[in-house]
Amino acid sequence: MIKFSPRLTQKLAWGFTWAMGSVAVLIMLLIVGYVLVQGLPVINLDFLFSSPEGGLAGEGGIFSCIVATLWLIVTTMAILVPLGLGAAIYLSEYAPDNKLTHFIRYSVELLAGIPSIVFGMFGFAVFVLALHFNYSILAGALTLACLLLPFLVRSAEEAMKAVPSSQREAAMALGATRWQTVTRVVIPAALPGITTGIILCVGGAVAESACLYVTMGGSAGMPTSLLSGGRTLAVHVFYLAMETNALDKAMATGAVLIVIIIAINLITRWVSRYLQTRMKGGTSYGV
Repeated sequence: MIKFSPRLTQKLAWGFTWAMGSVAVLIMLLIVGYVLVQGLPVINLDFLFSSPEGGLAGEGGIFSCIVATLWLIVTTMAILVPLGLGAAIYLSEYAPDNKLTHFIRYSVELLAGIPSIVFGMFGFAVFVLALHFNYSILAGALTLACLLLPFLVRSAEEAMKAVPSSQREAAMALGATRWQTVTRVVIPAALPGITTGIILCVGGAVAESACLYVTMGGSAGMPTSLLSGGRTLAVHVFYLAMETNALDKAMATGAVLIVIIIAINLITRWVSRYLQTRMKGGTSYGV
């Protein structure tokens, strides 16, 4: 057996991890770069500010899809974030270590592994048919909240668990209540991890198509309320790529989708830095 010195082993491990990380970044850049190179030349004002039309040529633009996507993201996050953070705070800070808590955690992890189309069928049966929301943005947002809730709960809980217990003990030794300790010590310290979970949930909401097809429908019309149907950008990309000959417009829609995701990520990070600074009593909140 060949034995390597600790220094050589360290160099080999560092080189391997650096190489694998570089490959992952390169693959991401190739995919994003290809979509942007193919799609950006097709984008113009008419494409951005006109609604899709039928036909194999994929006429029209994507304005109604952009509006439906933004409505869906805002509604989903408004439902998901309070539920996810509330559950994570309970599991991390209040729940006793017993069989019920273990069962809840196991259930959350089990739900995280269920395919999205199963959530779509659940949303169709409950929100579309039973609650009579029909094909609508609200039905799609509620379904997405169910789909993404397990991931946000686990990521937020792990972020709060990573906060050292000494910080909690110091706050409570100074006379802070449990809730004051959670809101002024634990959450500010865990905010970067919580923000990462929220950003990934936003990306999942933007990229999802399977469960939305059976809860929002495929209407290309302009949504006027939460009870209106709609077609998100991801669903529109699928439609253009599979049912029309407009592959160039599919690439352009994908490019717009990438830009929207980047913009939402930057805004979310800015809000996180701002809130983290305010909670800690600072004054600077630049990105």
